[in-house]
Amino acid sequence: MSPKDVVIRYVEAVRTGDLAVIRDSFAADATWEYPGETPWSKVWTGRDAIVDDFLGGAGARFVPGSMVIALVNVLADGDQVVAEWTSDAVTVDGTEYHNRCLGVFGVRDGRITSVREYADTQHTARVLFPGLGG
Repeated sequence: MSPKDVVIRYVEAVRTGDLAVIRDSFAADATWEYPGETPWSKVWTGRDAIVDDFLGGAGARFVPGSMVIALVNVLADGDQVVAEWTSDAVTVDGTEYHNRCLGVFGVRDGRITSVREYADTQHTARVLFPGLGG
């Protein structure tokens, strides 16, 4: 599978909620860098931390079944893939969440090894962590 196909498979698995494919998409020592000043803003290290804590923690903040992920664009150059997607959902407290995201993915041996995500983290903080004053 090409690096571009690996990333498309991963985003589609997130869209459909296929946890087995999501987990299988990452190398055991993968990293995910999330910018900004939210409780999620750091470098997440390891497949389990990325899938269970970061992605799982995000999923727990939304009404089940409300998340709509749409892949907008994917560009690849060798082992580096840039993907753009939109995330729309309703939070468990009833607030609408709409964000446009971009990830720079590193892929090796059919697995995602690194992600640097860019998104409107101010929107994320304001909607998902309202008590922080984001």
